[in-house]
Amino acid sequence: MEEIKENIQKLGKWFHNIDLHGVKTAPDHFLGDYPSIKFQRFAHAIPKDLTGKTVLDIGCNAGFYSIEMKKRGAARVVGIDSDERYLAQARYAAEVLEADIEFKNMSVYDVAALHEQFDVVIFMGVLYHLRHPLLALDLLYENVVKDILIFQSMQRGSINIEPLKYDYDFWETDLFTKPGFPQLYFIENRYSNDPTNWWIPNAACMEAMLRSAGFKITDHPEQEVYICRRSEITDKQPRAVYPPKQ
Repeated sequence: MEEIKENIQKLGKWFHNIDLHGVKTAPDHFLGDYPSIKFQRFAHAIPKDLTGKTVLDIGCNAGFYSIEMKKRGAARVVGIDSDERYLAQARYAAEVLEADIEFKNMSVYDVAALHEQFDVVIFMGVLYHLRHPLLALDLLYENVVKDILIFQSMQRGSINIEPLKYDYDFWETDLFTKPGFPQLYFIENRYSNDPTNWWIPNAACMEAMLRSAGFKITDHPEQEVYICRRSEITDKQPRAVYPPKQ
């Protein structure tokens, strides 16, 4: 345990609080036992048995979700992140817990280079750190999501969902002042002292972006979490779901 404590300290500040045989990696986390407390609120919505399934964890950080998927029997788990410090933490946590997980330094914009589709793709806590969030969702749809997308994003603004029409007249402007209309807030400088917080959606925007990229929301087990399935896009404008053109 003392050796584990020393190694945890050497790897710097951890954002994921992971239990390494009785030693916590981030016991003083400002969000509490995070992300375990978050996971407990939606874990039931993910298949308990992932035997034979492949999993891709995008923005894996220190590997909490990668490890949890391995515990559920996933045959292959790949975690990617663009921060080498987090990857070093993830590799160490997986080593201590004897979890066979591949970790790669890779941006979400480069997922096509994996040349592989995964049964389950985890995209938790990444979207708001991206300068090009909708592009990222499009790339996931086109390249790596075979079946299930587990998605989460920080949200701000209204949690109400305004019913949408397929089209709006150019002079119809009141809708932009409705709290439940899809809105994506742009952070020019910093939010929570983090220079990588770029775009923060409200709930309506989050759902609209997922649909627009080709994902069907099948479950919404937690305020910020969506379980999605890949749906077939037959129109270059997937917004046609509101409603189909006549």
